[in-house]
Amino acid sequence: MTVSLTVDRTRWSAHLHHTLEQIRAVAIPVPVVKGNGYGFGRHALAKIAAEESTTICVGTVHELDGIPDSLTPVVLTPTLAGPTPSAILTVSNEAHIRPLVGSAQRIIIKLASSMHRYGGPSSLVQHALDGGLDVAGVAIHLPLIATDDERVAEVTALLDPIPTSIPAWLSHIDPSLIARLPDSRTYLLRAGTTLWHGDREALHLSTDVIDLRPIRAGQRAGYRQTDVIEDGHLVMVGAGSAHGVHPLADGRSPFHFNRQRVDMFEPPHMHTTMLFIPQHTDPPAISDTIDLQRPLTQTIIDEVIWV
Repeated sequence: MTVSLTVDRTRWSAHLHHTLEQIRAVAIPVPVVKGNGYGFGRHALAKIAAEESTTICVGTVHELDGIPDSLTPVVLTPTLAGPTPSAILTVSNEAHIRPLVGSAQRIIIKLASSMHRYGGPSSLVQHALDGGLDVAGVAIHLPLIATDDERVAEVTALLDPIPTSIPAWLSHIDPSLIARLPDSRTYLLRAGTTLWHGDREALHLSTDVIDLRPIRAGQRAGYRQTDVIEDGHLVMVGAGSAHGVHPLADGRSPFHFNRQRVDMFEPPHMHTTMLFIPQHTDPPAISDTIDLQRPLTQTIIDEVIWV
């Protein structure tokens, strides 16, 4: 009765180490462990990150619990909560700096990029220093869609007014492009999806078949007493809205069995979804697994199975 993520340990670990080696050739890698821990769970992934790094990035100040003592956490989302001595905070506006003045808080200043998300002008660096803060670096968060030349040009332009003694924390840029940036500065590269999900063939998301029952055309079933339009089987699987499961963007079912998409009889509800399999198709058996097509970062996973 679970949503399970099965991981090919050998293949997944090989990708992890290969990615880190590529980054270390040009920059300092910083694993990102935020949200639901990319499906693995934050605490479990933080322990793995601690074997590879002394620094990790988390999403918010509410994700600082359970981090191994050997790691220095960087909080990526700005906060107005005031000093957090145990972490490096991200600021991108004078309003973020104001509650920290005089605290000697370690911070990273996010510069305004073409993302137009969080980010401020280069003048924030001096403003923070004047406020007695410890500036650990500046951060640049690039959009996902851009050419290599555009990425290099944007990073170079944003860093131009920043003293070279201040490290640059980058994301969404291929390690190969860092070699094209000025070599007078230290670079740190945040790695999340490319690190943890880079080899999708090593990851398999599935759910259990909990129950099934034959049903006839003309009967009604489900919360909404939906009409059954042909003979077949109702299949109950252990994945629902509580796991973040819902129809795909185009309305199709995210469930597959024997490489065939299985229709949902009605939308997912809490921990169960009712599927429908026509009579001419052999149904799964109770305890069989159904493949689940979902972004791991948006799914609550009950069990991670390493094989």
